[in-house]
Amino acid sequence: MNNKIAITAFSSISPLGNTTEGIWERYLDNQHCFSKQFLDQQETSVACLDTESKLIIAELRESDIKYKFLDDSVLFAIAASRKAVQQAGWNSDDIFGINIGSSRGATDLFEKHYSAYLNTGKAPTLASPTTTLGNISSWIAHDLQSNGPEISHSITCSTALHALLNGVAWLKSGMADKFLVGGSEAPLTDFTIAQMRALKIYSRIDQDDELWPNLAFDFEKTQNTMILGEGASVCCLESGEKENAIAYITGVGYATEILKHNISISAEATCFQKSMKMALKDVDLQSIDVIVMHAPGTIKGDLTELRAIEKVFGSQLPLLTTNKWKIGHTFGASGILSVELALLMLEHDTFIGVPFGTKQIQIKPIERVLINAVGFGGNAVSILIEKP
Repeated sequence: MNNKIAITAFSSISPLGNTTEGIWERYLDNQHCFSKQFLDQQETSVACLDTESKLIIAELRESDIKYKFLDDSVLFAIAASRKAVQQAGWNSDDIFGINIGSSRGATDLFEKHYSAYLNTGKAPTLASPTTTLGNISSWIAHDLQSNGPEISHSITCSTALHALLNGVAWLKSGMADKFLVGGSEAPLTDFTIAQMRALKIYSRIDQDDELWPNLAFDFEKTQNTMILGEGASVCCLESGEKENAIAYITGVGYATEILKHNISISAEATCFQKSMKMALKDVDLQSIDVIVMHAPGTIKGDLTELRAIEKVFGSQLPLLTTNKWKIGHTFGASGILSVELALLMLEHDTFIGVPFGTKQIQIKPIERVLINAVGFGGNAVSILIEKP
């Protein structure tokens, strides 16, 4: 990439909390964030927002009559965006673009409105405007009173990193100087859980009996262990070198592979190999210190990504990690929450590994981190970031 793209702020609201300090402290412990909810007619492990974050969302919902009728996915994104823009020092006079994506969008509202329609034969008045795909970015633009372009999209579980790709493209084209990018997801609903169970990828491990109900990064597991989580995360991107840069995006890659069926991925994840190679280009592979893997906790998903990494890096692998054993899979928001983990590891020069499997030892400073995401449809994205 010719001109630098700076990350000048990031913010999130997730099961880890909503403050950078608190999130880092949670990453340092070995406790997952899963709890039990009665979903899909049975007790189900999920990763919900922490108590303080739930209070923030409840207060935001009551702060404006218009916000009272919005889906959690929108409110999550507004809360995270407010904080990130404040950290970056942006104001309402700044012209900045917004691209916040979501795999499922207004999941809870859509299910409630459709259920009401089945019961009454009538749709609620606000059913359409509160469940459209553009619902998230447009409400953030309203809340922040921004003046730039607003973009929403859904590209399954790689959605947030595609938003980052879009932001980079806009900045490099010269059509914008600043872009707010990220993803938001609130998928902890009966129908969504039922869909994951139908695919036979949802964890059946009882967290009361087992220490790790999600075995993302266990490459010898004998059952799928994906657990869903909720949250939103965003990054402020700016073109050029910036004094307040917390990291620079120095490589982006993307690829899609030919499918054999709707959720397939090849044995060696060809799409990941291509996206990583594109992001790395002429970079010395030994200079990559950490890879934050997509690793959703499924047998095939985790192992095929590992095989792709081995194909690209050979026997000299960087440190490998994932956050899904801790906060679950947040669908469209997962990629940008992985970016958050990468940024925190760069800031603290501390590797956060997975507390099961072979222990990895950090032997040098963390300067460069590669982040992966992939979604249904075999669409992979890889992002390379490095310290200023």
